[in-house]
Amino acid sequence: MKDYSSFLSPTGRQLHESAIRRMGTVVARDADVVSFAPGYPDPLSFPWEELRDIAARLLGGMDSDVLQYGPTRGYAPLLESIVPLLARRHIAATSDELLITSGSQQGLDLVARLLVTPGDAVLVELPAYTGAISAFGNARARLVGVTQDSDGINLENLDEVCQRERQAGHRVNLLYLVPNFQNPTGLLLGMEKRRLLLEWADRRNVLIVEDDPYGSLYFDDVTRVEETRPIRADDVSGRVLYLSSFSKTLAPGFRVGWIVAPPTLIDRLETAKQSIDLMTGSLDQRIVCEALRSGAIDRLAPRLRDLYRGKRDAMEAALRTEVGDRLHWTVPRGGFFLWATLPAGHDDVTLLANALEQRLVFVIGSAFFVDGTGHDRIRLSFSAPTIERIQEGARRLAVALLEPVSSERTTR
Repeated sequence: MKDYSSFLSPTGRQLHESAIRRMGTVVARDADVVSFAPGYPDPLSFPWEELRDIAARLLGGMDSDVLQYGPTRGYAPLLESIVPLLARRHIAATSDELLITSGSQQGLDLVARLLVTPGDAVLVELPAYTGAISAFGNARARLVGVTQDSDGINLENLDEVCQRERQAGHRVNLLYLVPNFQNPTGLLLGMEKRRLLLEWADRRNVLIVEDDPYGSLYFDDVTRVEETRPIRADDVSGRVLYLSSFSKTLAPGFRVGWIVAPPTLIDRLETAKQSIDLMTGSLDQRIVCEALRSGAIDRLAPRLRDLYRGKRDAMEAALRTEVGDRLHWTVPRGGFFLWATLPAGHDDVTLLANALEQRLVFVIGSAFFVDGTGHDRIRLSFSAPTIERIQEGARRLAVALLEPVSSERTTR
Protein backbone atom coordinates (compact mmCIF):
# COMPACT_ATOMS: atom_id res chain seq x y z
CA MET A 1 0.00 0.00 0.00
CA LYS A 2 1.27 3.46 -0.92
CA ASP A 3 2.72 5.53 1.91
CA TYR A 4 0.97 8.91 1.98
CA SER A 5 2.82 10.29 5.01
CA SER A 6 4.81 12.73 2.90
CA PHE A 7 1.54 14.32 1.73
CA LEU A 8 0.21 14.95 5.22
CA SER A 9 0.11 18.38 6.82
CA PRO A 10 1.54 18.86 10.33
CA THR A 11 -2.02 18.64 11.65
CA GLY A 12 -2.71 15.52 9.60
CA ARG A 13 0.33 13.80 11.05
CA GLN A 14 -0.71 14.33 14.65
CA LEU A 15 -4.46 13.68 14.53
CA HIS A 16 -5.71 11.98 17.69
CA GLU A 17 -7.77 8.80 17.36
CA SER A 18 -10.60 8.29 19.84
CA ALA A 19 -9.87 5.42 22.23
CA ILE A 20 -13.61 5.02 22.75
CA ARG A 21 -14.41 4.73 19.04
CA ARG A 22 -11.58 2.24 18.68
CA MET A 23 -13.23 0.03 21.30
CA GLY A 24 -16.47 0.28 19.32
CA THR A 25 -14.88 -1.51 16.37
CA VAL A 26 -14.04 -4.44 18.66
CA VAL A 27 -17.68 -4.74 19.70
CA ALA A 28 -18.88 -4.55 16.10
CA ARG A 29 -16.77 -7.56 15.17
CA ASP A 30 -18.09 -9.85 17.93
CA ALA A 31 -21.69 -9.79 19.14
CA ASP A 32 -20.74 -11.74 22.27
CA VAL A 33 -18.46 -8.97 23.52
CA VAL A 34 -19.80 -7.18 26.59
CA SER A 35 -19.10 -3.49 26.13
CA PHE A 36 -18.56 -1.13 29.05
CA ALA A 37 -16.68 1.21 26.68
CA PRO A 38 -18.75 3.89 24.90
CA GLY A 39 -21.18 6.17 26.71
CA TYR A 40 -24.08 5.22 24.48
CA PRO A 41 -27.67 5.77 25.62
CA ASP A 42 -29.82 2.69 26.03
CA PRO A 43 -31.69 2.28 22.70
CA LEU A 44 -34.74 1.05 24.61
CA SER A 45 -35.00 4.60 26.00
CA PHE A 46 -35.59 6.16 22.58
CA PRO A 47 -39.21 7.39 22.19
CA TRP A 48 -39.73 5.43 19.00
CA GLU A 49 -43.48 5.98 18.57
CA GLU A 50 -43.37 9.72 19.15
CA LEU A 51 -40.39 10.10 16.83
CA ARG A 52 -42.12 8.00 14.19
CA ASP A 53 -45.22 10.21 14.36
CA ILE A 54 -43.15 13.40 14.19
CA ALA A 55 -41.15 12.12 11.20
CA ALA A 56 -44.33 11.04 9.38
CA ARG A 57 -45.82 14.51 9.73
CA LEU A 58 -42.63 16.23 8.61
CA LEU A 59 -42.19 13.94 5.63
CA GLY A 60 -45.78 14.34 4.46
CA GLY A 61 -44.60 16.70 1.71
CA MET A 62 -46.48 19.76 2.93
CA ASP A 63 -43.29 21.74 3.61
CA SER A 64 -40.51 21.36 1.03
CA ASP A 65 -38.02 23.11 3.32
CA VAL A 66 -37.94 20.04 5.56
CA LEU A 67 -35.39 18.47 3.20
CA GLN A 68 -33.84 21.68 1.93
CA TYR A 69 -30.69 23.56 2.91
CA GLY A 70 -31.13 25.78 5.92
CA PRO A 71 -29.27 28.52 7.77
CA THR A 72 -25.89 27.71 9.27
CA ARG A 73 -26.94 29.27 12.59
CA GLY A 74 -29.72 26.71 12.91
CA TYR A 75 -33.43 26.21 12.33
CA ALA A 76 -35.01 29.32 13.83
CA PRO A 77 -37.90 27.59 15.66
CA LEU A 78 -35.40 25.19 17.24
CA LEU A 79 -33.22 28.05 18.42
CA GLU A 80 -36.31 29.69 19.91
CA SER A 81 -37.32 26.41 21.61
CA ILE A 82 -33.89 26.01 23.23
CA VAL A 83 -34.18 29.40 24.94
CA PRO A 84 -36.83 28.21 27.48
CA LEU A 85 -34.93 24.94 27.93
CA LEU A 86 -31.91 27.01 28.94
CA ALA A 87 -34.09 29.10 31.24
CA ARG A 88 -35.03 25.91 33.09
CA ARG A 89 -31.30 25.42 33.58
CA HIS A 90 -31.14 29.01 34.97
CA ILE A 91 -29.32 30.29 31.86
CA ALA A 92 -30.67 33.54 30.44
CA ALA A 93 -29.94 33.60 26.71
CA THR A 94 -31.45 34.81 23.45
CA SER A 95 -31.40 33.07 20.09
CA ASP A 96 -28.66 35.53 19.04
CA GLU A 97 -26.40 33.81 21.56
CA LEU A 98 -27.05 30.31 20.15
CA LEU A 99 -25.52 28.21 17.39
CA ILE A 100 -26.78 24.74 16.47
CA THR A 101 -23.97 22.23 15.99
CA SER A 102 -23.72 18.67 14.66
CA GLY A 103 -23.44 17.30 18.17
CA SER A 104 -21.44 18.92 20.94
CA GLN A 105 -18.28 17.35 19.53
CA GLN A 106 -18.53 19.72 16.59
CA GLY A 107 -18.96 22.51 19.10
CA LEU A 108 -15.63 21.59 20.66
CA ASP A 109 -13.99 21.49 17.24
CA LEU A 110 -15.39 24.92 16.36
CA VAL A 111 -14.21 26.41 19.65
CA ALA A 112 -10.75 24.97 19.05
CA ARG A 113 -10.63 26.33 15.50
CA LEU A 114 -11.71 29.79 16.63
CA LEU A 115 -9.82 30.24 19.88
CA VAL A 116 -6.71 28.05 19.79
CA THR A 117 -3.43 29.03 18.16
CA PRO A 118 -0.93 26.16 17.77
CA GLY A 119 1.19 26.10 20.90
CA ASP A 120 -1.45 27.64 23.16
CA ALA A 121 -1.88 26.00 26.54
CA VAL A 122 -5.44 24.72 27.01
CA LEU A 123 -6.20 23.76 30.60
CA VAL A 124 -8.15 20.53 31.12
CA GLU A 125 -9.09 18.35 34.05
CA LEU A 126 -7.02 15.34 35.06
CA PRO A 127 -8.66 13.19 33.80
CA ALA A 128 -10.54 14.83 30.90
CA TYR A 129 -13.06 13.81 28.24
CA THR A 130 -11.24 12.20 25.32
CA GLY A 131 -13.32 14.06 22.72
CA ALA A 132 -12.05 17.35 24.09
CA ILE A 133 -8.50 16.02 24.19
CA SER A 134 -8.87 15.16 20.49
CA ALA A 135 -10.49 18.46 19.49
CA PHE A 136 -7.94 20.68 21.20
CA GLY A 137 -5.06 18.34 20.42
CA ASN A 138 -5.93 18.37 16.72
CA ALA A 139 -5.81 22.17 16.88
CA ARG A 140 -2.20 21.63 18.02
CA ALA A 141 -2.80 23.00 21.50
CA ARG A 142 -0.52 22.24 24.40
CA LEU A 143 -2.91 20.32 26.70
CA VAL A 144 -2.09 20.89 30.35
CA GLY A 145 -3.81 18.94 33.12
CA VAL A 146 -5.19 20.24 36.40
CA THR A 147 -5.81 17.87 39.30
CA GLN A 148 -9.26 17.09 40.68
CA ASP A 149 -10.59 16.71 44.20
CA SER A 150 -13.68 14.76 45.24
CA ASP A 151 -15.74 17.87 44.36
CA GLY A 152 -14.07 18.60 41.04
CA ILE A 153 -11.17 20.64 39.78
CA ASN A 154 -8.58 21.79 42.32
CA LEU A 155 -8.62 25.60 42.22
CA GLU A 156 -5.22 26.05 43.82
CA ASN A 157 -3.58 23.76 41.28
CA LEU A 158 -5.54 25.48 38.51
CA ASP A 159 -4.05 28.84 39.34
CA GLU A 160 -0.56 27.39 39.79
CA VAL A 161 -0.71 25.68 36.39
CA CYS A 162 -2.07 28.78 34.65
CA GLN A 163 0.62 31.03 36.09
CA ARG A 164 3.37 28.50 35.39
CA GLU A 165 2.35 28.20 31.74
CA ARG A 166 2.21 31.95 31.27
CA GLN A 167 5.57 32.44 32.93
CA ALA A 168 6.96 29.88 30.48
CA GLY A 169 5.70 32.04 27.60
CA HIS A 170 2.61 30.03 26.65
CA ARG A 171 -0.68 31.77 25.93
CA VAL A 172 -3.50 30.51 28.21
CA ASN A 173 -6.96 31.45 26.95
CA LEU A 174 -9.16 28.45 27.74
CA LEU A 175 -10.19 26.15 30.56
CA TYR A 176 -12.30 23.16 29.49
CA LEU A 177 -14.33 21.21 32.02
CA VAL A 178 -17.44 19.04 32.49
CA PRO A 179 -18.97 20.18 35.80
CA ASN A 180 -21.96 17.81 35.96
CA PHE A 181 -21.17 14.09 36.36
CA GLN A 182 -17.88 14.48 34.61
CA ASN A 183 -16.75 12.13 31.89
CA PRO A 184 -14.94 9.92 32.93
CA THR A 185 -15.05 10.31 36.73
CA GLY A 186 -18.74 11.01 37.30
CA LEU A 187 -17.73 13.81 39.70
CA LEU A 188 -19.96 16.77 40.42
CA LEU A 189 -18.25 20.15 40.67
CA GLY A 190 -19.03 21.83 43.99
CA MET A 191 -21.28 24.89 43.97
CA GLU A 192 -18.77 27.09 45.77
CA LYS A 193 -16.11 26.07 43.27
CA ARG A 194 -18.40 27.10 40.42
CA ARG A 195 -18.66 30.60 41.87
CA LEU A 196 -14.93 30.80 42.54
CA LEU A 197 -14.15 29.62 39.01
CA LEU A 198 -15.96 32.63 37.57
CA GLU A 199 -13.97 34.94 39.84
CA TRP A 200 -10.76 33.19 38.83
CA ALA A 201 -11.57 33.44 35.10
CA ASP A 202 -12.15 37.19 35.47
CA ARG A 203 -8.94 37.63 37.45
CA ARG A 204 -6.77 35.61 35.06
CA ASN A 205 -8.60 36.66 31.86
CA VAL A 206 -9.48 33.12 30.77
CA LEU A 207 -12.57 31.79 28.97
CA ILE A 208 -14.31 28.72 30.40
CA VAL A 209 -15.62 26.08 27.99
CA GLU A 210 -18.42 24.37 29.95
CA ASP A 211 -19.55 21.04 28.48
CA ASP A 212 -22.85 19.84 29.95
CA PRO A 213 -24.23 16.68 28.32
CA TYR A 214 -25.28 14.97 31.57
CA GLY A 215 -26.70 17.76 33.77
CA SER A 216 -30.31 16.54 33.50
CA LEU A 217 -29.35 12.91 34.19
CA TYR A 218 -29.16 13.26 37.97
CA PHE A 219 -30.20 10.42 40.26
CA ASP A 220 -31.67 12.35 43.21
CA ASP A 221 -33.65 15.57 43.66
CA VAL A 222 -31.12 17.12 46.04
CA THR A 223 -28.53 16.94 43.29
CA ARG A 224 -30.92 18.52 40.79
CA VAL A 225 -31.98 21.42 42.99
CA GLU A 226 -28.70 22.32 44.62
CA GLU A 227 -25.77 21.10 42.62
CA THR A 228 -26.20 20.99 38.83
CA ARG A 229 -26.66 24.72 38.19
CA PRO A 230 -24.45 25.50 35.17
CA ILE A 231 -21.49 27.82 35.63
CA ARG A 232 -22.90 29.80 32.70
CA ALA A 233 -26.03 30.59 34.75
CA ASP A 234 -24.05 32.99 36.97
CA ASP A 235 -21.74 34.40 34.30
CA VAL A 236 -22.24 38.15 34.04
CA SER A 237 -19.08 39.02 32.12
CA GLY A 238 -19.23 36.71 29.10
CA ARG A 239 -16.56 34.30 30.36
CA VAL A 240 -18.39 31.01 29.72
CA LEU A 241 -19.05 29.20 26.46
CA TYR A 242 -21.74 26.63 27.24
CA LEU A 243 -22.10 23.44 25.18
CA SER A 244 -24.82 20.81 25.36
CA SER A 245 -26.76 18.46 23.11
CA PHE A 246 -29.78 16.19 22.75
CA SER A 247 -27.63 13.08 22.31
CA LYS A 248 -28.12 11.79 25.86
CA THR A 249 -31.67 13.07 26.42
CA LEU A 250 -33.35 12.15 23.10
CA ALA A 251 -31.12 10.18 20.71
CA PRO A 252 -27.52 10.61 19.52
CA GLY A 253 -28.28 9.76 15.89
CA PHE A 254 -29.81 13.18 15.31
CA ARG A 255 -26.43 14.89 15.97
CA VAL A 256 -28.04 18.06 17.27
CA GLY A 257 -26.16 20.11 19.86
CA TRP A 258 -25.68 23.78 20.59
CA ILE A 259 -23.31 26.44 21.87
CA VAL A 260 -24.26 29.42 24.02
CA ALA A 261 -21.75 32.28 23.71
CA PRO A 262 -21.65 36.07 23.32
CA PRO A 263 -23.10 37.15 19.93
CA THR A 264 -19.73 38.33 18.61
CA LEU A 265 -18.27 34.86 19.17
CA ILE A 266 -21.40 33.14 17.83
CA ASP A 267 -21.02 35.09 14.58
CA ARG A 268 -17.45 33.86 14.16
CA LEU A 269 -18.33 30.30 15.17
CA GLU A 270 -21.06 30.36 12.54
CA THR A 271 -18.55 31.44 9.91
CA ALA A 272 -16.22 28.62 10.94
CA LYS A 273 -19.08 26.12 10.70
CA GLN A 274 -19.84 27.23 7.14
CA SER A 275 -16.53 25.75 5.98
CA ILE A 276 -17.20 22.42 7.72
CA ASP A 277 -20.76 21.33 6.96
CA LEU A 278 -22.73 24.47 5.99
CA MET A 279 -25.50 23.40 8.37
CA THR A 280 -26.66 20.69 10.74
CA GLY A 281 -29.19 18.40 9.03
CA SER A 282 -32.56 20.10 8.47
CA LEU A 283 -34.65 17.01 9.14
CA ASP A 284 -32.75 16.22 12.32
CA GLN A 285 -33.24 19.75 13.64
CA ARG A 286 -36.96 19.75 12.87
CA ILE A 287 -37.55 16.39 14.53
CA VAL A 288 -35.74 17.57 17.65
CA CYS A 289 -37.67 20.84 17.57
CA GLU A 290 -41.00 19.02 17.43
CA ALA A 291 -39.90 16.69 20.23
CA LEU A 292 -39.16 19.78 22.34
CA ARG A 293 -42.39 21.55 21.43
CA SER A 294 -44.56 18.48 22.06
CA GLY A 295 -43.00 17.86 25.46
CA ALA A 296 -41.57 14.49 24.42
CA ILE A 297 -38.13 15.32 25.83
CA ASP A 298 -39.58 16.56 29.13
CA ARG A 299 -41.69 13.41 29.45
CA LEU A 300 -38.67 11.24 28.68
CA ALA A 301 -36.35 12.80 31.29
CA PRO A 302 -37.76 11.12 34.45
CA ARG A 303 -37.71 7.73 32.71
CA LEU A 304 -34.06 8.23 31.78
CA ARG A 305 -33.11 9.12 35.33
CA ASP A 306 -34.86 6.02 36.67
CA LEU A 307 -33.32 3.82 33.96
CA TYR A 308 -29.74 4.91 34.48
CA ARG A 309 -30.03 4.99 38.26
CA GLY A 310 -31.11 1.36 38.07
CA LYS A 311 -28.20 0.47 35.80
CA ARG A 312 -25.71 2.21 38.05
CA ASP A 313 -27.07 0.25 41.00
CA ALA A 314 -26.90 -2.97 38.99
CA MET A 315 -23.26 -2.39 38.04
CA GLU A 316 -22.26 -1.58 41.60
CA ALA A 317 -24.03 -4.68 42.93
CA ALA A 318 -22.51 -6.90 40.23
CA LEU A 319 -19.01 -5.58 40.89
CA ARG A 320 -19.36 -6.07 44.62
CA THR A 321 -20.52 -9.64 44.04
CA GLU A 322 -17.98 -10.63 41.38
CA VAL A 323 -14.95 -8.44 42.09
CA GLY A 324 -15.33 -7.66 45.77
CA ASP A 325 -12.91 -5.11 47.17
CA ARG A 326 -10.38 -5.46 44.34
CA LEU A 327 -11.86 -2.37 42.66
CA HIS A 328 -12.66 0.94 44.35
CA TRP A 329 -14.87 3.72 43.03
CA THR A 330 -16.88 6.77 44.04
CA VAL A 331 -20.61 6.30 43.58
CA PRO A 332 -21.70 8.50 40.62
CA ARG A 333 -24.78 10.60 41.40
CA GLY A 334 -25.68 10.97 37.74
CA GLY A 335 -24.43 10.40 34.20
CA PHE A 336 -23.24 7.23 32.51
CA PHE A 337 -19.93 6.20 34.09
CA LEU A 338 -18.27 4.42 36.96
CA TRP A 339 -14.60 5.37 37.41
CA ALA A 340 -12.68 2.56 39.08
CA THR A 341 -9.26 2.31 40.70
CA LEU A 342 -7.40 -0.94 40.04
CA PRO A 343 -5.74 -3.15 42.66
CA ALA A 344 -2.08 -2.49 43.42
CA GLY A 345 0.17 -4.03 40.80
CA HIS A 346 -2.42 -3.93 38.01
CA ASP A 347 -2.46 -1.54 35.05
CA ASP A 348 -5.15 -0.56 32.59
CA VAL A 349 -3.46 -1.70 29.37
CA THR A 350 -2.68 -5.20 30.60
CA LEU A 351 -6.12 -5.57 32.17
CA LEU A 352 -7.78 -4.57 28.90
CA ALA A 353 -5.74 -7.20 27.05
CA ASN A 354 -6.87 -9.79 29.59
CA ALA A 355 -10.46 -8.56 29.36
CA LEU A 356 -10.46 -8.83 25.57
CA GLU A 357 -9.63 -12.51 25.95
CA GLN A 358 -12.81 -12.75 28.03
CA ARG A 359 -14.72 -10.76 25.36
CA LEU A 360 -15.11 -7.68 27.54
CA VAL A 361 -14.15 -4.11 26.64
CA PHE A 362 -13.88 -0.88 28.63
CA VAL A 363 -11.84 2.31 28.24
CA ILE A 364 -8.39 2.44 29.79
CA GLY A 365 -7.90 5.22 32.32
CA SER A 366 -4.73 6.55 30.74
CA ALA A 367 -6.71 7.57 27.62
CA PHE A 368 -8.20 10.41 29.69
CA PHE A 369 -4.94 11.81 31.10
CA VAL A 370 -2.91 14.35 29.15
CA ASP A 371 0.14 13.86 31.38
CA GLY A 372 0.74 10.15 30.68
CA THR A 373 -0.64 8.93 34.01
CA GLY A 374 -3.90 7.14 34.85
CA HIS A 375 -2.75 3.56 34.27
CA ASP A 376 -4.32 2.55 37.59
CA ARG A 377 -7.85 3.51 36.44
CA ILE A 378 -10.55 2.24 34.09
CA ARG A 379 -13.86 3.70 32.97
CA LEU A 380 -16.90 1.42 33.00
CA SER A 381 -20.03 2.67 31.24
CA PHE A 382 -23.32 1.30 32.55
CA SER A 383 -25.65 3.21 30.21
CA ALA A 384 -26.02 0.91 27.19
CA PRO A 385 -25.79 -2.74 28.36
CA THR A 386 -28.79 -4.55 29.76
CA ILE A 387 -28.67 -5.49 33.42
CA GLU A 388 -27.99 -9.08 32.41
CA ARG A 389 -25.04 -8.00 30.30
CA ILE A 390 -23.77 -5.78 33.11
CA GLN A 391 -23.79 -8.80 35.41
CA GLU A 392 -22.02 -10.95 32.82
CA GLY A 393 -19.47 -8.20 32.19
CA ALA A 394 -18.69 -7.99 35.90
CA ARG A 395 -18.11 -11.75 35.94
CA ARG A 396 -15.72 -11.48 32.97
CA LEU A 397 -13.90 -8.56 34.59
CA ALA A 398 -13.36 -10.65 37.71
CA VAL A 399 -11.76 -13.37 35.60
CA ALA A 400 -9.56 -10.81 33.80
CA LEU A 401 -8.34 -9.47 37.14
CA LEU A 402 -7.09 -12.95 38.05
CA GLU A 403 -4.79 -13.08 35.01
CA PRO A 404 -1.03 -12.45 35.45
CA VAL A 405 0.08 -8.83 35.65
CA SER A 406 2.50 -7.43 33.07
CA SER A 407 5.94 -6.95 34.62
CA GLU A 408 6.86 -4.33 32.01
CA ARG A 409 4.26 -1.84 33.20
CA THR A 410 4.44 -2.52 36.90
CA THR A 411 8.22 -2.23 37.18
CA ARG A 412 8.67 1.01 35.33
